[in-house]
Amino acid sequence: MRDWLTGLGILVALLAASWALLILLARRLPPGILRDLAAFIPDCVTTVRRLRKDPRVPRRAKVAVLIAGLWVASPVDLIPEFLPVIGPLDDIVVVALALRYAGRQVPREVLMAAWPGEPRLIERLLGDSSHLSRQGR
Repeated sequence: MRDWLTGLGILVALLAASWALLILLARRLPPGILRDLAAFIPDCVTTVRRLRKDPRVPRRAKVAVLIAGLWVASPVDLIPEFLPVIGPLDDIVVVALALRYAGRQVPREVLMAAWPGEPRLIERLLGDSSHLSRQGR
């Protein structure tokens, strides 16, 4: 039993170290689409946490973003994460669909306030946002 726990501890430490390395490397990416994609999932996780706690968000939208958050956190993937470029694609698609659904259920200003990243990314995901710039987000 002790050997199993030691192995599990080593596995968790290696996983945490690999995440830290990926975060460090992602911060060194030049501005552009790759950097935006690297920041997309962490921004989505933050948005999910914020929307879950907001009383203005309907229950069905909270359920949708919670399912998306669980999907991202789940070790089971349709496309394994270790595949370059397409590995996180299923996570991105599920989160994008959940956020689009929430975008139809939640006032846009609530969703925009919950989004910590570059506003143009969430605006592009949600669709036409020409009226947002006039509202003074």
